[in-house]
Amino acid sequence: MVTRPLLCLHRWMWVLLLTCASVAASAADFSFKDLQGKTHRLADYKGKWVLINFWATWCPPCLHEIPELLSLQSSRKDIQVIGLAMDSGTAKVVAAFAKKQGITYPVVMSDRKIQSQIGDIEGLPTSFLYNPQGKQVSYKVGEITRESIETYIKNYKPK
Repeated sequence: MVTRPLLCLHRWMWVLLLTCASVAASAADFSFKDLQGKTHRLADYKGKWVLINFWATWCPPCLHEIPELLSLQSSRKDIQVIGLAMDSGTAKVVAAFAKKQGITYPVVMSDRKIQSQIGDIEGLPTSFLYNPQGKQVSYKVGEITRESIETYIKNYKPK
């Protein structure tokens, strides 16, 4: 006979497993438009590393990592950075901010619907890294650096 706590734990594990599988499946199908109206899909970048970075104009650590992301994007042809702005302001305000910061990678006005295509975020900035085959291989809440991403890629061993 299964006790009530074990039954609850068993159900919880299944919910967690299905949630994780759902997030992994949906991330492979992400599709969103940037501030210029161009649609971005993970499949469009097959053969490249893709870094999805959730950020906001009011977030100091997000602003601190922008130069790192720009350096990463400009120095490596095998990486595509896409910034997902979690701002409540207008796209026009975010576009002006991105221009002022010199952001050259695509910027998307994000919301919960777009976020749900990638995965849960617990804080800003949050980054998701996909390998050239389109599989999510890393997730980080907090600031990242060009060096940390390059080190990860250099040491990455497919499972």
